[in-house]
Amino acid sequence: MNTIAIVDYGMGNFHSVARALQAAAPDADIKICNTAHEIDQASRVVFPGQGAMPDCMRTLNTSGLRDAVLRAARSKPLLGVCVGEQMLFSNSEEGNVDCLDIFPGQVRRFAGPQFAQPGAAADGPELLKVPHMGWSPVQQVKSHALWKGIPDHSHFYFVHSYYAAPGDPDLTVGVSHYGLRFTCAVAAANIFAVQFHPEKSAGHGLRLYRNFVDWNP
Repeated sequence: MNTIAIVDYGMGNFHSVARALQAAAPDADIKICNTAHEIDQASRVVFPGQGAMPDCMRTLNTSGLRDAVLRAARSKPLLGVCVGEQMLFSNSEEGNVDCLDIFPGQVRRFAGPQFAQPGAAADGPELLKVPHMGWSPVQQVKSHALWKGIPDHSHFYFVHSYYAAPGDPDLTVGVSHYGLRFTCAVAAANIFAVQFHPEKSAGHGLRLYRNFVDWNP
């Protein structure tokens, strides 16, 4: 059976991710895992995250799961979600923290409050607040198995103040806009990671989770 480990290092919406995966893939064996052994035994791994980056990295390190995540990133399909995507990069401006350095690049803060392009609203520029919260369209800049059945520019749900800026532009497979064009989905080999929350993104989010379960990179 396809066993999916959701990494539980104490900083993430693990139960909502599990419920979404169960709805998308009722045939899969989905486990919330807080030991390295469980993660090592799984056939694929979901790496979520929520909260401040310094807390996430500290908790990941003290949980003893850091090495298990790194092993999974080298050897099996891995899906990063929200801060779980950001943690794959080299470092973050949030607390000036070193991350897992699986992908080159920095996690940057939206320089808010920001203004959209002049004329975006009838009464002048639209004030954009940080965090970026709500539904935004995602442009698929590269084809990928996890986009299967999801129309380009579909809306997904975001809640974040920081975004990943990859050092290698070839990593970017999806972008969105919030005062600027930013990377919101990256992929390389056996890893796919997104800034948005598929578990909060209705049918398209469930389809992305189903695609991950079926993915054989």
